[in-house]
Amino acid sequence: MNVRTRATGWSVGLTAVLVAVALVSATRGPVAVPLPEVAKAALNAVGIPTGVRFGTGTVALFGATVSVPVPDPSYTYLFSFPVDSTQETIVRRIRLPRIALGATVGFALASAGTVMQGFFRNPMADPSIIGVSSGAAVGAVATIALSFSGPYSIQAAAFVGAIVAAFAVYVIATEGGRTPVATLLLAGVAIQTFLGAVVSYLLLQAGESLEQALYWLMGRLHNAAWSDVAVTAPVALVCFAVLLAYGRDLNVLLLGEEDAHTLGIEVERTKRILLTVSSVTTAAAVAVAGSIGFVGLIVPHMMRLVVGPDHRILLPTSAIAGAAFLVATDTVARSGSVEVPVGIVTAALGAPFFLYLLRTREVHSL
Repeated sequence: MNVRTRATGWSVGLTAVLVAVALVSATRGPVAVPLPEVAKAALNAVGIPTGVRFGTGTVALFGATVSVPVPDPSYTYLFSFPVDSTQETIVRRIRLPRIALGATVGFALASAGTVMQGFFRNPMADPSIIGVSSGAAVGAVATIALSFSGPYSIQAAAFVGAIVAAFAVYVIATEGGRTPVATLLLAGVAIQTFLGAVVSYLLLQAGESLEQALYWLMGRLHNAAWSDVAVTAPVALVCFAVLLAYGRDLNVLLLGEEDAHTLGIEVERTKRILLTVSSVTTAAAVAVAGSIGFVGLIVPHMMRLVVGPDHRILLPTSAIAGAAFLVATDTVARSGSVEVPVGIVTAALGAPFFLYLLRTREVHSL
């Protein structure tokens, strides 16, 4: 079975799992909504066209004006399932945006985590390893503590902080046009430690905004809106497409930089692209959801045990599995009597599972 067939088969199967998890997730909450009603509301949100009314348009053909039928979008007929208005509002305006954002963030974090583990040839690596999450935390907490207001001010500050932190790590680790992986890792640790101190200081100055800042740091999806999905999803998908295009190069980099260069890979250029794109996709996810750990660490490792180390298969399967994982954990987070930030749930589930892997079998070096 060739790589494309395996990747397609696994991706289709995992996408089916994601859809099933999303539908079940939409049934859970303070108001229970039956699964058939959720499915109907979701189909109504997508829209099922049943017919189109045509109008008349004109085109110039050989110097003459000819009338032609053209579809009129304002008269497109959509089939609608009968659903209780209250339940449809809950599903379409509250739960589906949250599920869609959770899937997008999980998709982005798992994609970046897969690349980071391959890039550093270390299964313990995750998207925050070069300070992206810490930079986002500084931007978001500073905005909250200093009471800056405005639409998307927290998200914008978090995104900028993440990109600046990643760029700083890269500049510090680069010398003579080369960026050694070990130096990059150490620079990331140093920057994370420094930014952690900055966040702690900002929390001391937060005053009445302390609770909001702490809640952001724990990772949350409770205020998700379709506008968040519209901003984050295109970035995640474009970055994923770029990373997937470098799947073969990432496989070769696992052999070592010297061997990769011998095999025709432009090592430094490839490293810059992988770092930049991974940082951007992580920044986009963290900016709208806060610091959510373990998704980019656990999911790629789990999928590597199942599908193998080939990034042409591992990357798409990890991305889809990451989407399903975060939707599932967010469902758990809001299923109790008191909703908790999803970052707490991912840590509570991820850490014991990872320790279980360490005890039952060695974490494979890449």
